[in-house]
Amino acid sequence: MTDLQHLSASELQAMIGNAEKALKNMQVNKRKEVITQIKELAASIGVTVDIHEGDKKIVRKVNKVAIKYRDPNNAENTWTGRGVMPKWLRALLNEGRERSEFEV
Repeated sequence: MTDLQHLSASELQAMIGNAEKALKNMQVNKRKEVITQIKELAASIGVTVDIHEGDKKIVRKVNKVAIKYRDPNNAENTWTGRGVMPKWLRALLNEGRERSEFEV
């Protein structure tokens, strides 16, 4: 085993990178072996197996929520009416103003 205390930062980074690559290759090979075993077992009883890879990410379409309130002092400050009320709106309401004054 290498004495890690005597390695430079770049040598440690290289070692980490190599270890991550080796681990990834080992996991891929193990996965292939298991898939092969599953298919062989299924074939031994006359069943076919279709294995789908789980690496694909599910992309959800996110709809933007329309702005309901705008700060009259700074047009960049907006609020959709969802979540925690922003400080600028809370301060204006504490001054005695109505929420409906700031509706878009």
